[in-house]
Amino acid sequence: MAYSFAHKKILLGITGGIAAYKSAVLVRELIKQGAAVRVMMTEAASRFVTPLTFETLSDYPVAMDMFDSHRTSSTWHIEWARWPDVIIICPATANTIAKVAHGVADNMVTTILMAAKTPIIFCPAMNCEMYKNRFYQHNEQLLRENGYFVIAPEEGELACGEKGVGRLADLNDIVSETYWVLNQTNSLADKKVVVTAGPTREAIDPVRFISNRSSGKMGYALAENAAIRGAHVTLISGPTALKPPRHVHFKSVDSAQEMASAVAESAAESDILIMSAAVADFRPKEKSSQKLKKDEFGFNLQLEPTTDILKSAAGHKKNQIIVGFALETENVLENGKKKLAQKNCDLMVVNNPFVAGAGFDVDTNQGYLVFRNQEPIHLPLMSKWDMAGEILNHIERLSIDHKY
Repeated sequence: MAYSFAHKKILLGITGGIAAYKSAVLVRELIKQGAAVRVMMTEAASRFVTPLTFETLSDYPVAMDMFDSHRTSSTWHIEWARWPDVIIICPATANTIAKVAHGVADNMVTTILMAAKTPIIFCPAMNCEMYKNRFYQHNEQLLRENGYFVIAPEEGELACGEKGVGRLADLNDIVSETYWVLNQTNSLADKKVVVTAGPTREAIDPVRFISNRSSGKMGYALAENAAIRGAHVTLISGPTALKPPRHVHFKSVDSAQEMASAVAESAAESDILIMSAAVADFRPKEKSSQKLKKDEFGFNLQLEPTTDILKSAAGHKKNQIIVGFALETENVLENGKKKLAQKNCDLMVVNNPFVAGAGFDVDTNQGYLVFRNQEPIHLPLMSKWDMAGEILNHIERLSIDHKY
């Protein structure tokens, strides 16, 4: 997901672990998405990657030595502590985490952390046995209890050759968590939001299926954006290549019937239902238990309609806001208005895949927001993340207007 860190100041602290080399990629990604980045390092970190690397990437001197003769003032650790909007420690070693948990400030990184008032995110990376060590676990818990953010490491093969939990979290997750920390609000606090996303697959036989080209990017952006706004989000997704967003409850489904069942389970207790999934309209009337053989003349495939999940959910609505999505290739607004009424929705998001940049499996979108009692609003071409934000802004307004 492409976020915007425009006008955000991020201080990256690097400590002495082999995963330090990945922090160079993190610096580039944050700058690419608009952030101003400074880097501070422990002496041990400089044994893995040189300060020059980070000075080159960030275009700013690296802070490492408390008594550096080139420092700007005698209190430059305070200046650096006041500068950022957020601090990321990546990688965070067991040693540094222990120091911070117990108030030790014996190098540039831990001293700046001691003086900082901004949110701090730790990204642990270490050997699996070190990570499981009860003293380490106690120290990590101390950080969490005292308001620090910790992005848990992943399971996998480690630099030492062992396998287990301890590998640095995926950089995309670190970027995502940083955006969440910087932008979280309470505008949808305590709201239960259900989002559907992606395509469905309707099996013909064990190896073939009917599907569509939906990537799920719009739905995933909506789910993550709603979570950032404080909502309790359930994301029901068909098969995609996307990783589920952090801070959402994820349900994976395959067919239209599975999605219908998952929506029925979740929608009744929801405050907001956003149906952005591209559900197949038809499925094979009969599914073969064995792979169908090709023959010279092919075969006829009999289809039957799938459940209209949106219409069914709207037919049972109580005091909810229901948002539908419609893809139209002609008479876009007229057809969008018809679907809004037919499906009993509060808002219909309508777009045309023939418009450049608004098709399947791209990072941008455009379209119209069609309402019951007001003129449609045109959303120009923008990133799907930004479009998700615009849609949720209008959903929030509907919540206030209808007192949901």
